Amino acid sequence: MSTRTCQHFDVHQHSPRKPLNVDKECPSKAFTIRSKGERIRPPPSAGAFRENPAPPSGFRYFYDRGDFPVSILHNATIKVAWQVEIEKLDFHHYLPLFFDGLSETKHPYQFLARQGIHDMLTHGGYKVLPVIPQLILPLKKALMTKNKDIICATLKVIQDLVVSHELAGEALIPYYRQLLPVMNLFKNTNNNLGDGIEYDQWKGCNVGDMVNATLELLERRGGQDAYINIKYMVPTYESCVLTY
Repeated sequence: MSTRTCQHFDVHQHSPRKPLNVDKECPSKAFTIRSKGERIRPPPSAGAFRENPAPPSGFRYFYDRGDFPVSILHNATIKVAWQVEIEKLDFHHYLPLFFDGLSETKHPYQFLARQGIHDMLTHGGYKVLPVIPQLILPLKKALMTKNKDIICATLKVIQDLVVSHELAGEALIPYYRQLLPVMNLFKNTNNNLGDGIEYDQWKGCNVGDMVNATLELLERRGGQDAYINIKYMVPTYESCVLTY
């Protein structure tokens, strides 16, 4: 008759609640099993405001290839010299390419894209309205970089776009879902300096103020359906037109 040997097994010896060789100097990750008294590493940042560098734009490629009828004129001030009259340009071809350059941060691409857009929106008139659907994707790409300088420049372009034609504001309403999420994110991004001076305001680059000014312009120029659509995407927005 065989004899069975009973071995004692300590269930606490290998318990996951007491990990072996715990380094007290190295904090554990949040929401993990830890020993008593061990320091906890704070959870990582969600990164909602983290910048997303954009790849080189199509604008840079076509400019380097010499496809744009523009050049930089160096006088007392730097200007864009157009080789043809702006009114004679094919806006369906050129305007989306210039908008694609909004995400550029290097010279001369950044300057040429922004100044070229300003000139075309100023002199385009009725030619701008049919091109608006082609401008939404580059506008969204520029906003999604979350670079404050690019966002401010893009918001200024949206303002110029809205006033370029009497129907441009209404034409942008179907695209609020693409344009307004980043505005909602940065709507209250203002530096509280107390009695100090926020010098970005002098340059027109205060993101929160630019967002609010853009939303108010969209409401004023967007017709009767603009406010309810803005309110849906930016819940904290208060009408600048309606009286309660």
